[in-house]
Amino acid sequence: MTELTRLGVVLTDRGSKYAVTGASASSRADVDAVLAELKSYKSYAKATHNTWAAVLPTGALKADDGESGAAMVILRMMERAEMENHVIIVTRWYGGKKLGGDRFRRVQDATRFYLDHLGIGA
Repeated sequence: MTELTRLGVVLTDRGSKYAVTGASASSRADVDAVLAELKSYKSYAKATHNTWAAVLPTGALKADDGESGAAMVILRMMERAEMENHVIIVTRWYGGKKLGGDRFRRVQDATRFYLDHLGIGA
């Protein structure tokens, strides 16, 4: 099993908190295992959204987990960074105020934080 790179809460906006996590993944089974491990942490299991994208040898996969359109933001950034065999999960704990289009910017900010942490430009 691949080790998770869990960066925790990296930003907040109007009460919503965003965390970012990633790991190596070369199959859908790897992605599922990473998600299961992340959700073994109670706070992540109770999060409003665990949106993710993965670029695997078989192609790209993504799931919005109720945050419609957000996974495509992660996927596009991964593709621009030419990142393969990896999954990135942006977790959101809803803070009570709707963010509108800013929610996509926060997902982008969290993903950029992760890529920067790995020293990868996007």
